[in-house]
Amino acid sequence: MEFLGVSLAAWMSILALTIVIIISCINEQLHVGLLGIAFAIVVGAIFMDMRASKVVMGFPLSLFMILVGVTFMFAMAQVNGTLGKITTYSIRLCGGNMMLLPFIIYFLTIFITTIGPGNIAGVALLAPITMAIAGQVGMSAFCMTLIVVGASNSAAFSPFAPTGIISHGLVEKMGPQIPDLFAKYSLDAIDWKVYFNSILAQGMAVIPGFLVLGGWKWMMSHKGKTVDINTIAPRPEPFNKQQWFTTACIVILIFLVVVPSLPGMKQFFPKWMLLMSSNVGTVGFVLAGFMMLFNVADSKAAVKTMPWFVIMMVCGVTVLIDVMEKSGGLNAMVKAIAAFSGPTTVHFWLGLITGVISAYSSSSGVVMPAFLPLVPGLLKQVPGADAVGMISSINVGAHLVDASPLSTLGALCIACAAEHEDKQKLFRDLLIWGLSMSIVGAIICWLFFGILGI
Repeated sequence: MEFLGVSLAAWMSILALTIVIIISCINEQLHVGLLGIAFAIVVGAIFMDMRASKVVMGFPLSLFMILVGVTFMFAMAQVNGTLGKITTYSIRLCGGNMMLLPFIIYFLTIFITTIGPGNIAGVALLAPITMAIAGQVGMSAFCMTLIVVGASNSAAFSPFAPTGIISHGLVEKMGPQIPDLFAKYSLDAIDWKVYFNSILAQGMAVIPGFLVLGGWKWMMSHKGKTVDINTIAPRPEPFNKQQWFTTACIVILIFLVVVPSLPGMKQFFPKWMLLMSSNVGTVGFVLAGFMMLFNVADSKAAVKTMPWFVIMMVCGVTVLIDVMEKSGGLNAMVKAIAAFSGPTTVHFWLGLITGVISAYSSSSGVVMPAFLPLVPGLLKQVPGADAVGMISSINVGAHLVDASPLSTLGALCIACAAEHEDKQKLFRDLLIWGLSMSIVGAIICWLFFGILGI
Protein backbone atom coordinates (compact mmCIF):
# COMPACT_ATOMS: atom_id res chain seq x y z
CA MET A 1 0.00 0.00 0.00
CA GLU A 2 1.31 3.45 -0.96
CA PHE A 3 0.23 7.01 -0.32
CA LEU A 4 1.75 9.85 -2.38
CA GLY A 5 4.26 7.39 -3.74
CA VAL A 6 5.51 6.40 -0.27
CA SER A 7 4.90 2.98 1.26
CA LEU A 8 2.83 2.54 4.41
CA ALA A 9 5.88 1.15 6.21
CA ALA A 10 7.85 4.29 5.35
CA TRP A 11 5.03 6.52 6.58
CA MET A 12 4.82 4.57 9.83
CA SER A 13 8.58 4.85 10.39
CA ILE A 14 8.42 8.62 9.77
CA LEU A 15 5.48 8.87 12.18
CA ALA A 16 7.44 6.92 14.80
CA LEU A 17 10.42 9.28 14.47
CA THR A 18 8.12 12.31 14.61
CA ILE A 19 6.55 11.04 17.85
CA VAL A 20 10.01 10.41 19.32
CA ILE A 21 11.13 13.96 18.43
CA ILE A 22 7.94 15.52 19.85
CA ILE A 23 8.27 13.55 23.09
CA SER A 24 11.93 14.55 23.39
CA CYS A 25 10.83 18.20 23.08
CA ILE A 26 8.11 18.13 25.73
CA ASN A 27 9.19 15.52 28.28
CA GLU A 28 12.84 15.16 29.23
CA GLN A 29 12.02 12.40 31.72
CA LEU A 30 11.04 9.85 29.06
CA HIS A 31 14.03 8.08 27.53
CA VAL A 32 13.39 8.46 23.82
CA GLY A 33 16.29 6.18 22.91
CA LEU A 34 14.64 3.18 24.52
CA LEU A 35 11.30 4.35 23.15
CA GLY A 36 12.89 4.47 19.68
CA ILE A 37 13.92 0.83 19.97
CA ALA A 38 10.38 -0.12 21.00
CA PHE A 39 8.89 1.80 18.06
CA ALA A 40 11.41 0.25 15.67
CA ILE A 41 10.39 -3.26 16.76
CA VAL A 42 6.68 -2.45 16.37
CA VAL A 43 7.08 -0.85 12.92
CA GLY A 44 9.36 -3.65 11.75
CA ALA A 45 7.07 -6.45 12.91
CA ILE A 46 3.70 -5.01 11.84
CA PHE A 47 4.55 -3.18 8.63
CA MET A 48 7.78 -4.79 7.37
CA ASP A 49 7.58 -8.47 8.41
CA MET A 50 10.88 -8.09 10.26
CA ARG A 51 11.78 -10.22 13.25
CA ALA A 52 12.57 -8.25 16.39
CA SER A 53 15.96 -9.97 16.51
CA LYS A 54 16.76 -8.50 13.11
CA VAL A 55 15.56 -5.04 14.12
CA VAL A 56 17.82 -4.87 17.18
CA MET A 57 20.78 -5.85 15.00
CA GLY A 58 20.65 -2.20 13.95
CA PHE A 59 21.99 -1.29 17.42
CA PRO A 60 25.30 0.55 16.77
CA LEU A 61 27.50 -1.65 18.96
CA SER A 62 30.75 -0.13 17.67
CA LEU A 63 29.58 3.41 18.42
CA PHE A 64 28.34 2.32 21.84
CA MET A 65 31.72 0.81 22.76
CA ILE A 66 33.66 3.87 21.56
CA LEU A 67 31.45 6.21 23.60
CA VAL A 68 31.73 4.04 26.70
CA GLY A 69 35.52 3.75 26.44
CA VAL A 70 36.12 7.48 26.12
CA THR A 71 33.51 8.70 28.60
CA PHE A 72 34.64 6.19 31.25
CA MET A 73 38.26 7.32 31.00
CA PHE A 74 37.37 11.00 31.32
CA ALA A 75 34.83 10.31 34.07
CA MET A 76 37.74 8.90 36.08
CA ALA A 77 39.77 12.04 35.29
CA GLN A 78 36.86 14.15 36.54
CA VAL A 79 36.23 12.07 39.68
CA ASN A 80 39.87 12.24 40.86
CA GLY A 81 40.04 16.02 40.38
CA THR A 82 42.51 16.11 37.48
CA LEU A 83 40.27 18.11 35.13
CA GLY A 84 39.30 20.51 37.89
CA LYS A 85 42.92 21.35 38.67
CA ILE A 86 43.76 21.77 34.96
CA THR A 87 40.87 24.23 34.75
CA THR A 88 41.90 26.27 37.79
CA TYR A 89 45.58 26.46 36.80
CA SER A 90 44.55 27.57 33.30
CA ILE A 91 42.30 30.38 34.59
CA ARG A 92 45.21 31.62 36.70
CA LEU A 93 47.14 32.28 33.48
CA CYS A 94 45.36 35.64 33.15
CA GLY A 95 47.35 36.77 36.19
CA GLY A 96 44.53 39.02 37.35
CA ASN A 97 44.38 40.97 34.05
CA MET A 98 40.64 41.37 33.55
CA MET A 99 40.92 42.11 29.81
CA LEU A 100 42.41 38.66 29.27
CA LEU A 101 39.86 36.78 31.37
CA PRO A 102 37.17 36.24 28.67
CA PHE A 103 39.79 35.01 26.19
CA ILE A 104 41.36 32.67 28.74
CA ILE A 105 37.98 31.16 29.60
CA TYR A 106 36.92 30.86 25.95
CA PHE A 107 40.07 29.05 24.82
CA LEU A 108 40.27 27.03 28.04
CA THR A 109 36.73 25.76 27.39
CA ILE A 110 37.66 24.83 23.83
CA PHE A 111 40.75 23.00 25.11
CA ILE A 112 38.94 21.12 27.88
CA THR A 113 36.14 20.09 25.51
CA THR A 114 38.56 19.07 22.76
CA ILE A 115 40.76 16.74 24.79
CA GLY A 116 37.87 14.42 25.57
CA PRO A 117 35.21 15.26 28.18
CA GLY A 118 32.96 16.86 25.55
CA ASN A 119 30.53 19.74 25.76
CA ILE A 120 28.16 18.50 28.48
CA ALA A 121 30.88 17.32 30.88
CA GLY A 122 32.99 20.37 29.99
CA VAL A 123 30.23 22.82 30.90
CA ALA A 124 29.35 20.82 34.03
CA LEU A 125 33.00 21.14 35.05
CA LEU A 126 33.47 24.80 34.12
CA ALA A 127 30.08 26.39 34.88
CA PRO A 128 30.41 26.43 38.72
CA ILE A 129 33.86 28.04 38.48
CA THR A 130 33.24 30.51 35.66
CA MET A 131 29.80 31.66 36.81
CA ALA A 132 31.21 32.32 40.30
CA ILE A 133 34.04 34.33 38.70
CA ALA A 134 31.49 36.31 36.65
CA GLY A 135 29.69 37.28 39.86
CA GLN A 136 32.96 38.39 41.49
CA VAL A 137 34.21 40.54 38.60
CA GLY A 138 30.87 42.08 37.62
CA MET A 139 30.38 40.28 34.30
CA SER A 140 26.78 39.37 33.50
CA ALA A 141 25.88 35.69 33.78
CA PHE A 142 24.41 35.98 30.27
CA CYS A 143 27.77 36.97 28.75
CA MET A 144 29.63 34.26 30.66
CA THR A 145 27.10 31.68 29.49
CA LEU A 146 27.69 32.70 25.87
CA ILE A 147 31.44 32.23 26.34
CA VAL A 148 31.31 28.87 28.10
CA VAL A 149 28.46 27.22 26.17
CA GLY A 150 29.55 28.73 22.84
CA ALA A 151 33.13 27.53 23.22
CA SER A 152 32.15 24.08 24.46
CA ASN A 153 29.70 23.52 21.61
CA SER A 154 32.11 24.82 18.99
CA ALA A 155 34.69 22.24 20.10
CA ALA A 156 32.16 19.44 20.68
CA PHE A 157 33.08 17.71 17.41
CA SER A 158 36.59 16.87 18.51
CA PRO A 159 37.36 13.25 17.53
CA PHE A 160 38.08 12.61 21.22
CA ALA A 161 34.78 14.00 22.52
CA PRO A 162 31.45 12.10 22.74
CA THR A 163 29.62 14.34 20.25
CA GLY A 164 32.50 14.08 17.78
CA ILE A 165 32.47 10.30 18.23
CA ILE A 166 28.73 10.23 17.50
CA SER A 167 29.33 12.24 14.33
CA HIS A 168 32.22 9.94 13.40
CA GLY A 169 30.10 6.81 13.81
CA LEU A 170 27.20 8.17 11.78
CA VAL A 171 29.50 9.44 9.01
CA GLU A 172 31.42 6.16 8.91
CA LYS A 173 28.13 4.36 8.28
CA MET A 174 27.65 6.49 5.14
CA GLY A 175 30.86 5.17 3.55
CA PRO A 176 29.35 2.57 1.19
CA GLN A 177 26.71 5.08 0.02
CA ILE A 178 29.11 7.92 -0.83
CA PRO A 179 32.37 6.28 -1.96
CA ASP A 180 33.46 9.41 -3.86
CA LEU A 181 33.71 11.39 -0.62
CA PHE A 182 35.80 8.71 1.06
CA ALA A 183 38.03 8.48 -1.99
CA LYS A 184 38.75 12.19 -1.56
CA TYR A 185 39.01 12.33 2.24
CA SER A 186 39.89 9.81 4.93
CA LEU A 187 37.41 9.45 7.78
CA ASP A 188 39.91 11.13 10.12
CA ALA A 189 40.24 14.07 7.72
CA ILE A 190 36.44 14.45 7.60
CA ASP A 191 36.31 14.40 11.42
CA TRP A 192 38.87 17.18 11.74
CA LYS A 193 37.30 19.25 8.96
CA VAL A 194 33.90 19.04 10.67
CA TYR A 195 35.58 20.02 13.97
CA PHE A 196 37.28 23.10 12.53
CA ASN A 197 34.14 24.04 10.57
CA SER A 198 32.26 24.03 13.87
CA ILE A 199 34.92 26.12 15.64
CA LEU A 200 34.78 28.72 12.86
CA ALA A 201 31.02 28.83 12.27
CA GLN A 202 29.94 28.86 15.91
CA GLY A 203 32.68 31.31 16.84
CA MET A 204 31.33 33.74 14.23
CA ALA A 205 28.01 33.78 16.09
CA VAL A 206 29.16 33.58 19.71
CA ILE A 207 32.07 36.04 19.81
CA PRO A 208 30.21 38.99 18.18
CA GLY A 209 27.19 38.14 20.32
CA PHE A 210 29.30 38.33 23.49
CA LEU A 211 30.88 41.64 22.47
CA VAL A 212 27.65 43.33 21.33
CA LEU A 213 25.46 42.15 24.21
CA GLY A 214 27.59 43.46 27.06
CA GLY A 215 31.01 41.84 26.77
CA TRP A 216 32.75 44.77 25.06
CA LYS A 217 31.32 47.26 27.56
CA TRP A 218 32.53 45.10 30.45
CA MET A 219 36.01 44.74 28.90
CA MET A 220 36.34 48.51 28.37
CA SER A 221 35.26 49.19 31.95
CA HIS A 222 38.06 46.89 33.14
CA LYS A 223 40.73 48.10 30.74
CA GLY A 224 44.06 48.29 32.57
CA LYS A 225 42.56 46.92 35.78
CA THR A 226 43.88 43.91 37.65
CA VAL A 227 42.66 41.92 40.63
CA ASP A 228 44.30 39.47 42.98
CA ILE A 229 44.02 36.22 41.03
CA ASN A 230 43.72 34.30 44.30
CA THR A 231 40.34 35.92 44.93
CA ILE A 232 38.79 34.50 41.77
CA ALA A 233 40.86 31.33 41.24
CA PRO A 234 42.67 30.25 44.42
CA ARG A 235 45.78 28.20 43.82
CA PRO A 236 44.84 24.51 44.08
CA GLU A 237 46.92 21.85 45.76
CA PRO A 238 49.75 20.50 43.55
CA PHE A 239 48.96 17.49 41.37
CA ASN A 240 49.27 14.23 43.29
CA LYS A 241 50.62 10.99 41.81
CA GLN A 242 47.19 9.79 40.70
CA GLN A 243 46.50 13.07 38.90
CA TRP A 244 49.88 13.10 37.17
CA PHE A 245 49.22 9.53 36.03
CA THR A 246 45.79 10.59 34.73
CA THR A 247 47.30 13.57 32.87
CA ALA A 248 49.86 11.25 31.26
CA CYS A 249 47.03 8.95 30.12
CA ILE A 250 45.20 11.88 28.51
CA VAL A 251 48.38 12.88 26.63
CA ILE A 252 48.90 9.27 25.50
CA LEU A 253 45.30 9.06 24.28
CA ILE A 254 45.71 12.17 22.12
CA PHE A 255 49.10 10.98 20.85
CA LEU A 256 47.90 7.48 19.87
CA VAL A 257 44.82 8.80 18.09
CA VAL A 258 46.37 11.77 16.28
CA VAL A 259 49.91 10.77 15.34
CA PRO A 260 49.28 7.41 13.57
CA SER A 261 46.64 9.09 11.38
CA LEU A 262 49.16 11.62 10.06
CA PRO A 263 50.63 10.92 6.59
CA GLY A 264 53.52 8.45 6.70
CA MET A 265 53.48 7.97 10.49
CA LYS A 266 52.00 4.46 10.73
CA GLN A 267 55.31 2.91 9.70
CA PHE A 268 56.89 4.07 12.97
CA PHE A 269 54.41 2.16 15.13
CA PRO A 270 54.46 -1.61 15.79
CA LYS A 271 51.55 -3.53 14.32
CA TRP A 272 50.18 -4.57 17.73
CA MET A 273 49.97 -0.93 18.80
CA LEU A 274 48.10 0.08 15.64
CA LEU A 275 45.66 -2.80 16.14
CA MET A 276 45.11 -1.91 19.77
CA SER A 277 44.58 1.78 19.03
CA SER A 278 42.27 1.28 16.05
CA ASN A 279 39.91 3.97 17.39
CA VAL A 280 39.70 6.40 20.29
CA GLY A 281 37.36 4.09 22.20
CA THR A 282 39.74 1.16 22.29
CA VAL A 283 42.58 3.42 23.46
CA GLY A 284 40.25 4.80 26.14
CA PHE A 285 39.42 1.31 27.41
CA VAL A 286 43.10 0.28 27.62
CA LEU A 287 44.19 3.46 29.39
CA ALA A 288 41.18 3.32 31.73
CA GLY A 289 42.20 -0.25 32.55
CA PHE A 290 45.65 0.93 33.65
CA MET A 291 44.06 3.77 35.61
CA MET A 292 41.93 1.25 37.50
CA LEU A 293 44.87 -1.09 38.13
CA PHE A 294 46.90 1.78 39.59
CA ASN A 295 43.86 2.94 41.59
CA VAL A 296 43.97 6.54 40.37
CA ALA A 297 40.22 7.07 40.84
CA ASP A 298 37.05 5.48 42.17
CA SER A 299 35.87 3.46 39.15
CA LYS A 300 32.38 2.93 40.62
CA ALA A 301 31.92 6.68 41.01
CA ALA A 302 33.23 7.18 37.47
CA VAL A 303 30.69 4.73 36.02
CA LYS A 304 27.89 6.62 37.79
CA THR A 305 29.00 9.96 36.30
CA MET A 306 29.10 8.68 32.72
CA PRO A 307 26.39 10.13 30.42
CA TRP A 308 24.45 6.88 30.08
CA PHE A 309 21.23 8.71 29.26
CA VAL A 310 22.75 10.34 26.17
CA ILE A 311 24.69 7.23 25.11
CA MET A 312 21.57 5.07 25.08
CA MET A 313 19.53 7.86 23.49
CA VAL A 314 21.89 8.00 20.51
CA CYS A 315 22.00 4.23 20.13
CA GLY A 316 18.23 3.80 20.50
CA VAL A 317 17.31 6.47 17.97
CA THR A 318 19.88 4.95 15.58
CA VAL A 319 17.98 1.63 15.71
CA LEU A 320 14.80 3.45 14.65
CA ILE A 321 16.69 5.27 11.87
CA ASP A 322 17.97 1.91 10.62
CA VAL A 323 14.35 0.71 10.30
CA MET A 324 13.44 3.96 8.55
CA GLU A 325 16.20 3.38 6.02
CA LYS A 326 15.01 -0.15 5.27
CA SER A 327 11.37 0.97 4.97
CA GLY A 328 12.10 3.87 2.61
CA GLY A 329 11.26 6.52 5.21
CA LEU A 330 14.67 8.17 4.98
CA ASN A 331 14.38 8.42 1.22
CA ALA A 332 10.99 10.11 1.59
CA MET A 333 12.45 12.68 3.99
CA VAL A 334 15.33 13.31 1.59
CA LYS A 335 12.92 13.98 -1.28
CA ALA A 336 10.89 16.37 0.89
CA ILE A 337 13.96 18.47 1.80
CA ALA A 338 15.39 18.29 -1.73
CA ALA A 339 12.09 19.61 -3.17
CA PHE A 340 12.85 23.14 -1.90
CA SER A 341 16.67 23.02 -1.78
CA GLY A 342 19.52 23.82 -4.13
CA PRO A 343 23.27 23.11 -3.79
CA THR A 344 23.73 26.24 -1.64
CA THR A 345 20.33 26.67 0.01
CA VAL A 346 20.29 23.07 1.29
CA HIS A 347 22.75 24.19 3.98
CA PHE A 348 20.35 26.92 5.11
CA TRP A 349 17.42 24.52 5.39
CA LEU A 350 19.42 21.85 7.20
CA GLY A 351 20.74 24.44 9.67
CA LEU A 352 17.28 25.90 10.23
CA ILE A 353 15.37 22.62 10.64
CA THR A 354 17.95 21.06 12.97
CA GLY A 355 18.22 24.30 14.95
CA VAL A 356 14.48 24.60 15.54
CA ILE A 357 14.15 20.96 16.62
CA SER A 358 17.32 21.03 18.72
CA ALA A 359 16.12 24.09 20.65
CA TYR A 360 13.63 21.76 22.35
CA SER A 361 15.31 18.38 21.90
CA SER A 362 18.67 16.63 22.32
CA SER A 363 21.22 17.79 19.75
CA SER A 364 23.48 14.74 19.82
CA GLY A 365 20.95 12.20 21.08
CA VAL A 366 18.06 12.88 18.68
CA VAL A 367 18.82 15.46 15.98
CA MET A 368 22.18 14.15 14.75
CA PRO A 369 21.10 10.48 14.51
CA ALA A 370 17.91 11.56 12.72
CA PHE A 371 19.41 13.97 10.17
CA LEU A 372 22.99 12.90 9.40
CA PRO A 373 21.79 9.70 7.63
CA LEU A 374 19.96 11.97 5.14
CA VAL A 375 23.24 13.23 3.65
CA PRO A 376 23.89 10.42 1.11
CA GLY A 377 20.36 10.72 -0.27
CA LEU A 378 20.57 14.52 -0.46
CA LEU A 379 23.80 14.24 -2.44
CA LYS A 380 21.87 12.33 -5.10
CA GLN A 381 18.78 14.53 -5.01
CA VAL A 382 20.66 17.86 -4.89
CA PRO A 383 23.55 17.57 -7.38
CA GLY A 384 26.48 19.82 -6.59
CA ALA A 385 25.86 19.97 -2.82
CA ASP A 386 28.90 19.45 -0.60
CA ALA A 387 28.75 16.40 1.68
CA VAL A 388 31.06 17.72 4.42
CA GLY A 389 29.25 21.05 4.27
CA MET A 390 25.89 19.32 4.83
CA ILE A 391 27.33 17.30 7.72
CA SER A 392 28.67 20.54 9.21
CA SER A 393 25.36 22.36 8.66
CA ILE A 394 23.46 19.67 10.54
CA ASN A 395 25.97 19.62 13.38
CA VAL A 396 26.34 23.39 13.70
CA GLY A 397 22.61 24.06 13.35
CA ALA A 398 21.83 21.50 16.04
CA HIS A 399 24.35 22.83 18.56
CA LEU A 400 24.39 26.60 18.08
CA VAL A 401 21.02 26.88 19.89
CA ASP A 402 22.22 25.06 23.00
CA ALA A 403 22.74 28.13 25.18
CA SER A 404 18.95 27.97 25.51
CA PRO A 405 17.81 27.28 29.09
CA LEU A 406 15.80 24.39 27.66
CA SER A 407 19.08 22.60 26.95
CA THR A 408 21.30 20.91 29.51
CA LEU A 409 24.11 23.41 28.96
CA GLY A 410 22.02 26.54 29.39
CA ALA A 411 20.31 25.05 32.43
CA LEU A 412 23.68 24.24 34.04
CA CYS A 413 24.81 27.86 33.69
CA ILE A 414 21.57 29.24 35.14
CA ALA A 415 21.86 26.86 38.10
CA CYS A 416 25.42 28.08 38.76
CA ALA A 417 24.74 31.82 38.31
CA ALA A 418 25.64 34.10 41.22
CA GLU A 419 22.96 34.79 43.84
CA HIS A 420 22.55 38.44 42.85
CA GLU A 421 21.60 37.48 39.27
CA ASP A 422 17.95 37.74 38.23
CA LYS A 423 17.58 34.13 37.08
CA GLN A 424 14.14 34.70 35.58
CA LYS A 425 15.60 37.44 33.34
CA LEU A 426 18.60 35.22 32.59
CA PHE A 427 16.23 32.41 31.57
CA ARG A 428 14.32 34.76 29.24
CA ASP A 429 17.47 36.23 27.68
CA LEU A 430 19.01 32.82 27.04
CA LEU A 431 15.73 31.53 25.57
CA ILE A 432 15.58 34.47 23.14
CA TRP A 433 19.25 33.94 22.25
CA GLY A 434 18.83 30.18 21.74
CA LEU A 435 15.75 30.48 19.53
CA SER A 436 17.30 33.29 17.47
CA MET A 437 20.35 31.10 16.85
CA SER A 438 18.21 28.72 14.77
CA ILE A 439 17.89 31.52 12.18
CA VAL A 440 21.40 32.93 12.67
CA GLY A 441 22.85 29.42 12.46
CA ALA A 442 20.96 28.73 9.23
CA ILE A 443 22.34 31.93 7.67
CA ILE A 444 25.90 31.11 8.82
CA CYS A 445 25.63 27.58 7.40
CA TRP A 446 24.30 28.96 4.09
CA LEU A 447 27.13 31.52 3.93
CA PHE A 448 30.04 29.38 5.07
CA PHE A 449 29.18 25.98 3.62
CA GLY A 450 26.97 27.01 0.72
CA ILE A 451 28.26 30.31 -0.69
CA LEU A 452 31.90 30.19 0.43
CA GLY A 453 32.21 26.39 0.31
CA ILE A 454 34.41 26.22 3.41
